Amino acid sequence: MTPDAAPVVRAATAADLDRVAEIYAFYVLHTVATFEETPPGAAGWRSRLDDLAARGLPFLVAEVAGEVVGYAYAGPWRPKPAYRHTAETSVYLARDRTGHGLGGTLLAALLTACAGTPVRRLIAVVAADDTTGAASIALHGRHGFTRAGRLTAVGFKHGRWIDTVLMERAVGDA
Repeated sequence: MTPDAAPVVRAATAADLDRVAEIYAFYVLHTVATFEETPPGAAGWRSRLDDLAARGLPFLVAEVAGEVVGYAYAGPWRPKPAYRHTAETSVYLARDRTGHGLGGTLLAALLTACAGTPVRRLIAVVAADDTTGAASIALHGRHGFTRAGRLTAVGFKHGRWIDTVLMERAVGDA
């Protein structure tokens, strides 16, 4: 990333959600980076933002020149109460903003934000059958995540079965 393109990372607001929905829709419709098949609109994202805020979990956006170009959040890993100290990472960039260090900037900020929460362990679930997956595995690896396992053919999207790679990392002093 060039110095004049340095992003500002901040907490997401309701005003960001149309752009967040637009960024995510590309991945839903054209990749296997997410297993969602119908992109949520801004209202769906508002529910997600409100839910994460109620749980004390971070939802961040990155802006360049006033435009939201990516986002990251830590969401609940599983619904059962004993998992309440574990969260799953999500990092998405506008498709024309990949490969310039922005994902690392967002993930680093997310790790810092999670250190101030009850979260002790972060999980990354990465589709292993996609060029985005290789980049995501490398990104998480650079930020201290280690491979915890591979689940075979657990998703079916765009006419094919997809594996996932699970990665994990402790948060703070955990």
